[in-house]
Amino acid sequence: MAMRTAVVTGAGSGVGRAAALALLAEGWFVVLTGRRREALDETIGLSAAVDRALAVTADVADPASVAALFARVSEVCGRLDLLFNNAGNNTPSTNFGDLTFEQWTHVIDVNLNGAFLCANAAYRMMRDQTPQGGRIINNGSISAHTPRPGSAPYTATKHAITGLTKTIALDGRVHNIACGQIDIGNAATPMTRRMTTGVPQADGSIRAEPTMDVEVVGRTIVYMAGLPADANAMFLTVMATSMPYAGRG
Repeated sequence: MAMRTAVVTGAGSGVGRAAALALLAEGWFVVLTGRRREALDETIGLSAAVDRALAVTADVADPASVAALFARVSEVCGRLDLLFNNAGNNTPSTNFGDLTFEQWTHVIDVNLNGAFLCANAAYRMMRDQTPQGGRIINNGSISAHTPRPGSAPYTATKHAITGLTKTIALDGRVHNIACGQIDIGNAATPMTRRMTTGVPQADGSIRAEPTMDVEVVGRTIVYMAGLPADANAMFLTVMATSMPYAGRG
């Protein structure tokens, strides 16, 4: 296929949906993936470019499912130019001393292992295709820099994503593979709806926080994805202007 091809994980809602729609609007062929087919179809239905969208259900924490996803991408598209490594989950805010191993692994399996599996499969495809190369964008978070109270599993995975991003960017040079990270703060999605009513702060209080339109994130992904091969936005933070971050603690 002559057009640029992207895979967006977690494309059934929130940030993933915004990114998929923005890439479709920009002329990309987008493979949308997630666990729920109906949510992926709903995302595609919001676009005017349904002929450039393909829904493929996959569980990013399952190696066989990820392998099948990228085999389908290769079959249909022939090459891969972009992976937006976005799928993730979380647990309710829990003081570190009260965390269970099950809560820990619930987050690690998707946010870190899933990110590795998808990035690894995308990297190999980009390395082995002709012409060689492509771009991987990992979804970090403000939590890749500064944690919220009671967020050990999520924060640990997002700090790990930063190390993964740096390593892929370094190893990818020889194969013309760029890797960057987008750190998002308070985009208005179903996951962040509670921020408008109040979330725990470092001083123990509960406060509402400002949010920004999630479409801003989609436009930012389009910017990062559209950079020439010899340029890379390795770390880019986009956040609600007045959210607590620099002074969070």
